[in-house]
Amino acid sequence: MNASSKPDLSKVSESFRKGLQTRREVLGDAYVDQSVNNATEYNFPMQELVTEYCWDTIWNRPGLDRRARSILNLGMIAALGRKDELKLHVRGALRNGITKEELREIFMQITIYCGVPAGIDSFRTAQEVMREFDD
Repeated sequence: MNASSKPDLSKVSESFRKGLQTRREVLGDAYVDQSVNNATEYNFPMQELVTEYCWDTIWNRPGLDRRARSILNLGMIAALGRKDELKLHVRGALRNGITKEELREIFMQITIYCGVPAGIDSFRTAQEVMREFDD
């Protein structure tokens, strides 16, 4: 296997296609295009796993809307201290209708339950994303 060769996208599953659509709607085309287009034959199985299971099997389940899923993700990702993923999901939360005021309250809650460092990082990260949205 050549680590830099491109995967054959014509052979993806229906679950991948549905997950990719959801992923685009939440995260935006630019991010998804970059992730998929930069995938190689070596790391494409990770793209398939995330797209099929995260973005189709979970995000497309009934029972919670995208807004609720965004709120859950923000809390979990902040608790894990994953700044890059948090940026991505702040963008997704804004696309899913969460307001800046609601983000503030979510991060206040995170501060109390996950700790001050997680809360401070969450506010900093969210402000970076909000500046991009305001431009």
